[in-house]
Amino acid sequence: MRRVRFTEHQIIAVLKPVEAGRTVKDVCGETGISEASYYNWKAKFDGMEASELMKITGLVDENRRLKQMFAALSFENRALKI
Repeated sequence: MRRVRFTEHQIIAVLKPVEAGRTVKDVCGETGISEASYYNWKAKFDGMEASELMKITGLVDENRRLKQMFAALSFENRALKI
């Protein structure tokens, strides 16, 4: 079975027609996803706009970078104490 990966922007584009009044079954059939995938995406991305998603992605990247900086500084601090 083939696994299709959707970007966050594509997922939001799939969620929008259902909010506008179309049925979940029709949208899922057109996009080739299961209804379970749709509801999982809805739980994660419901109510988000593309701009909000970009902000969250930026914050996640910044958080990852700060954790790496902290780990490096913590390692240097331990090395200097020895």
